[in-house]
Amino acid sequence: MDAAWEVARADGLAGLTLRDVARKVGMRPPSVYSYFASKHAVYDAMYAQGCREFLGRVSRLDLTGDALTDLRAGARMFVDFCVEDPARYQLMFQRTVPGFEPSAESYALAVETLESLRAALVKIGITAPGALDMLTALTTGLADQQISNDPGGDRWLKLVDEAMEMFLAHMNTRTRRKVR
Repeated sequence: MDAAWEVARADGLAGLTLRDVARKVGMRPPSVYSYFASKHAVYDAMYAQGCREFLGRVSRLDLTGDALTDLRAGARMFVDFCVEDPARYQLMFQRTVPGFEPSAESYALAVETLESLRAALVKIGITAPGALDMLTALTTGLADQQISNDPGGDRWLKLVDEAMEMFLAHMNTRTRRKVR
């Protein structure tokens, strides 16, 4: 897996070849097929690994019960996770590999992540329909802008807290009550 990520980071996800992965680990290309049936199987394993890494970060997030504090912390963690590895971000959150769809088992990890996020929103009083979609659009948008337009910088990273303030204000307006 490390070799596959190395190739993807150096040559882009579309540039990943089983030949290059095999070369990195000192194998002949046909030997790689004893581990992975196809290049898409490699992508699937990478996707699942990325999801597990993200779930690990989610589980270590120290939530306080204060809506704004928790939204900021969660959004910062997510955007940082995305920005620190653009290849992983593209594989997990964009459809940049033609024909690749994660397996049901790998996708279940992504669904688990979304469900934990939905539960965290409910805990702080955000239950509006579409709230999760709005939140993921905001955070992936910030990550995408940072990766695309200021790699290595912090132009969009600096907007995360403000975006969460706007999100919470919008949710409070929609529900006409103050969210914790």
